[in-house]
Amino acid sequence: MRMMTMKELRNNKVVLGLSGGVDSTTAALLLKEKGYEVIGLFLDVMGDGSSDIEAAAKAAEQLDIPFVHRDVSDIFEKVVISDFCREYSIGHTPNPCVVCNPNVKFKTIIDVADELGAYYIATGHYARIINRYDRYYVQQAASLRKDQSYMLYRLGQDILSRIIFPLGNFQDKEETRNLAKSHKLFSADKADSQEICFIEDGKKAYVDFIEDRGFHCEQGDFIYSDGSVIGKHKGLLYYTVGQRKGLGLNLGKSAFVTKIDPAGNTITLGSNKDLFKENVVSHSNFFVADSTERIPETVDNDCLLAKIRYGAGLSPCTLKAGDNGRVIATFDIAQRAATPGQSIVFYAKDSEEESAYVIGGGLIESDY
Repeated sequence: MRMMTMKELRNNKVVLGLSGGVDSTTAALLLKEKGYEVIGLFLDVMGDGSSDIEAAAKAAEQLDIPFVHRDVSDIFEKVVISDFCREYSIGHTPNPCVVCNPNVKFKTIIDVADELGAYYIATGHYARIINRYDRYYVQQAASLRKDQSYMLYRLGQDILSRIIFPLGNFQDKEETRNLAKSHKLFSADKADSQEICFIEDGKKAYVDFIEDRGFHCEQGDFIYSDGSVIGKHKGLLYYTVGQRKGLGLNLGKSAFVTKIDPAGNTITLGSNKDLFKENVVSHSNFFVADSTERIPETVDNDCLLAKIRYGAGLSPCTLKAGDNGRVIATFDIAQRAATPGQSIVFYAKDSEEESAYVIGGGLIESDY
């Protein structure tokens, strides 16, 4: 099939990632109301003919929009699931969405849009797009409680220039559900999707899933911060930095996982105070303006903010280049439990009144 040129793509046509949930279904409704020709695209990440396909197809039928199904299970297994298993096996705590979004989800949506002659793409994410100095950026949603900009920091200009986020200005999820109910959409009361789409909730489920793919979990030593061995752990897969519960130890005081060492198969415990660090080192960094690992010269440390996990708040910091492409973020206020494998995401803010926007991020390597 001949790929269409950018001039041939239609500006009133949009391919929307359609899961069958209330967010993507309502996003499709809003786009239709604005006059777009909407095509619903279901990404089958497991290739198992799950009931989600039926829900997405039903949503497309109810909205009277074309429905397209793509089996992306092969690339999802190779890129997302393999990374998830590998990272957990070495004591990291990965975020699969960060890997999936640029390499599977949005890449596939763009490819399908090009095939079908659509200029725009869309999803039901709670985020917004802004243009600054002829560059596109993901801005926080109007609802900071629902904001998903953190997950989108690795998207480049080729994708950001074509994205529409219809739910970006909604104040909360209830507004989304109420709109869906008012149009009698069957998804209005559908439960929110689970945190990781390819695995059921629960740490034990993670371990079983990972070990089924050949990554084994062996016991090792718990070490306290003074260097003393204080017991045996069940295997690195069961733990994450900052964890307190489920350690299986009775020390007579609270203890937290402060370090996981895959080389020695040891887990270090310490006090809550030991978890707070001012400096966070990241690798595999990505800066949105030029899709580069290097800190852009335009970055103004005076208006820079960052967060070290999805649910964290933004905190002022400064950036400087480290060795081998690493970035060192120094926070004004020490951050708790910077967890290897999670992402640190960098934001800029033009004024106090305006929402922050994503300028880049990277994978947390260690404290410094």
